[in-house]
Amino acid sequence: MQPGLSFEQAPPISVPFRFFLTAPVFGIAAGLLLLWQGPEALISRWTSTALALTHLLAVGFMLQAMCGALLQMLPVAAGANIWQPRRVTHLTHAGLTIGTLLLVAGFLDGQPLLFQIAVPFMTVSLGAFALIVLIALFRTPAQGPTIIALRIAVFGLIVTISLGATLAATFGWQLALPLIELTHVHAAWGLGGWGLLLLAGVAYLVVPMFQLTPPYPVWLTRSFSVALFFLLTAWSITWLPLERPAGVQAALACAAALLVVIFPAVTLRLQGQRRRKITEPTLLFWRVAMICFIAAVLVVIAQQLIAAVDAYDGLPFLLGALLMVGVFMPVISGMLYKIVPFLNWLHLQRIGKPGLVVPNMRQMIAEPRMMMQFRLHLAALVLLLGATLWTPLVYPGGLALIASCVWLEWNLIVGARNFARFSRELETRLAAEQAAA
Repeated sequence: MQPGLSFEQAPPISVPFRFFLTAPVFGIAAGLLLLWQGPEALISRWTSTALALTHLLAVGFMLQAMCGALLQMLPVAAGANIWQPRRVTHLTHAGLTIGTLLLVAGFLDGQPLLFQIAVPFMTVSLGAFALIVLIALFRTPAQGPTIIALRIAVFGLIVTISLGATLAATFGWQLALPLIELTHVHAAWGLGGWGLLLLAGVAYLVVPMFQLTPPYPVWLTRSFSVALFFLLTAWSITWLPLERPAGVQAALACAAALLVVIFPAVTLRLQGQRRRKITEPTLLFWRVAMICFIAAVLVVIAQQLIAAVDAYDGLPFLLGALLMVGVFMPVISGMLYKIVPFLNWLHLQRIGKPGLVVPNMRQMIAEPRMMMQFRLHLAALVLLLGATLWTPLVYPGGLALIASCVWLEWNLIVGARNFARFSRELETRLAAEQAAA
């Protein structure tokens, strides 16, 4: 049985909005850090600046938005009821926000105490969130590729949390652990085992629904998530201190990259076959993300096969910009511009009654506002990619990233304010009708 939409199970609108409104603030902080540190952020992936920047985007922006989307999507689209959604929201949001701030401060300041405090905040809040969501996904009667992808993705989140907590504990308590190896595996599971699989699982539903494309092919939806999980697991094992044939690690990395590139290629093909040929901001965000996705995969393959590429100093920043600023941030921005208006409309329907006209989704956030943020984000992406060749571009790139996230934040605030305004108007009209009757 495929998951269907069950609007009556939607959580309170404050549940996802709390996460959505917080995410851009961390994007702004990332831009400010780029302005403050400048080219130092490009020197190495192991500097305190680079580590802080990575976690501001990956945990502060991406994970905030992803948690909010999951809490909204699972009951509605997957029939998976979250236990005590308000309490889960308060715990997860507070722990994630405070924990990210402590983690970033720990990287920048180098104080072990900050990591010691961050570890329980992040582990308890995110661990509880992941376990509750995973239980809900296994208890739902719905089946299908989206459910499978989401289950594996949440398991990937648990692996990412465990490895992240281990690394943070290493900084906090000076543990003698292989930091470089653990970091590689942690990043792979965070971006691939969690982020990509969540993106794929959501895309199977929302790309055909919102962009009016044909459905994803069955051969892809049935095999992609499981195949990526096993390849990622096998690749992770190669980082253990075990005897293995030469080249196995590179071969598995290339195999995973060749598998991964299928998803953006198919997505772009489906978007070219959409029934409505109007080019809207969400479509543009997704197209940019899929193109950057393909570019990142090609860079990873080149890194495994060409020694000069692997030795290039700007490679980590290039991959980080492609994957975070080029793939996940555009997809998240584009989806927020669909999710927030849809949630507004859905909850306004609950307030109204048959015969009472509810404002449509286009009235929640004006399309020109979305297009402006798309242009700002595209400018940030181009400038930050250019900074790998000419480092002074990191300054205008940081400014553009700040402007994009400020614009996104304001657009989301406008959406929330419009929901409050339309709610008051509907309640007033309902009260007037009842008084007249």
